[in-house]
Amino acid sequence: MSNTLLEVKNLKKYFKTTKGMLHAVDDISFTINRGETLGLVGESGCGKSTTGRVVLRLLESTAGEVLFGGADVLAFNKKELRRFRENAQIVFQDPFASLNPRMTVAEIIGEPLVINKKTSNRADLYKRVIKLMDTVGLASRFENSYPHELDGGRRQRIGIARALALNPSFIVQDEPVSALDVSIQAQILNLMDELQKEFKLTYLFISHDLGVIKHVSKNIAVMYLGKIVEMSDYSSIFKNPLHPYTKALLSAIPIPRVDKKRERIILEGDVPNPIEPPPGCRFYGRCFCRKDICKDTDPELKQVSETRFVACHVAT
Repeated sequence: MSNTLLEVKNLKKYFKTTKGMLHAVDDISFTINRGETLGLVGESGCGKSTTGRVVLRLLESTAGEVLFGGADVLAFNKKELRRFRENAQIVFQDPFASLNPRMTVAEIIGEPLVINKKTSNRADLYKRVIKLMDTVGLASRFENSYPHELDGGRRQRIGIARALALNPSFIVQDEPVSALDVSIQAQILNLMDELQKEFKLTYLFISHDLGVIKHVSKNIAVMYLGKIVEMSDYSSIFKNPLHPYTKALLSAIPIPRVDKKRERIILEGDVPNPIEPPPGCRFYGRCFCRKDICKDTDPELKQVSETRFVACHVAT
């Protein structure tokens, strides 16, 4: 059996607008091995959340392939798609908006089991719900509580428990801690790490924060305006970033020591219009080391070492 669980090939997602086609995801490719985490990072609007939704077919793609265990998800019929969604789940960014406010904690966690007919009776359902609550560190006394009665950390634990209900092997983590306080963020990140080890889960972890990505991901893909501009293992990217955009992102991470300083790279200019992206490098207007070739020629994502890919005329 291949070690690769998810392989995305030349994936595109365009949205039709009154002003033209918005290029949200524009020809990206990556792979994730079983039991590993790929961190997808970039600023707001770069297309990373759209990527996660297209991979799960919550949104239909414009072009490309999404191979899950070797099978093309984008070609699944309704029956195959239902089976796939038992094996691939998502944890959303806003734990309050993603939970039904009229359902109790127990009802929310148990809903996937009921819909997919995974329990034979109410006693079995209750037992499995309580076990899931215990797995994510949620006290059983909250079983009859409603989402608005709980804090953000507990709400996100409900979302994680719901995602685990059908025993998936793959979970898209869409900014799962960005809406939480810093101390709660650490608890949720530690929980997801423990769950990954216990259940051998594979994650696509989406975030705008490289500081968070560093602690959860073995490999990192940096995304800018619908394109992946750099991809490598986390240690290579943090020690020696190649793409100017990656360097700028890293320079924004605070260093918690007064005796150490990092030179901050301030990006000037505006993000190009995704409806009419420029013909050359999309980072050209904000790049601090651009060349003439960058204006008209779009750089390809090229392999520059065994584990490293970069799309930059200057870096390569």
